Amino acid sequence: MNGYAGLVSRAMAYFLDALIVALLTGASATALGLVASVVGAEARELARIVLSSYLIFLPSIMAIYCAVFWMLAGRTPGMAVLGLRVVAVTGRPVRWFASLVRALLVAYFPIGALWLLVDRRHQALHDKVARTAVVRVSSGEDEVTVAARVAR
Repeated sequence: MNGYAGLVSRAMAYFLDALIVALLTGASATALGLVASVVGAEARELARIVLSSYLIFLPSIMAIYCAVFWMLAGRTPGMAVLGLRVVAVTGRPVRWFASLVRALLVAYFPIGALWLLVDRRHQALHDKVARTAVVRVSSGEDEVTVAARVAR
């Protein structure tokens, strides 16, 4: 076992995160529609425009969600449930630019994730470009241990 996360665990984490984002944005879009129906005609028209662009902005919202969590915690809530963490290839915490690039590629080019099937370190295309890796982390493992394991 090499400690790098594979396709199944990463896909499950991504699905959990996508579900969280879809529920939150869906709830906010519904609330906006309800408020607009009470306020008036101009607000209803604005709400209709916002709701129709919901699917266009969903990848952007997912990218922001992922980038912020990777910058602050090194993992999204879905990754935390499965014991995964995004780290730089050096084993250090991921930087803001790398997490932003990685998030944009994941959101707008998800097919690039299939590259992890042929890579020995299970790095997807977005990992290669951002110079990151996704590793399995046990609950008692600290950043120094993770960095040493990844750097090998």
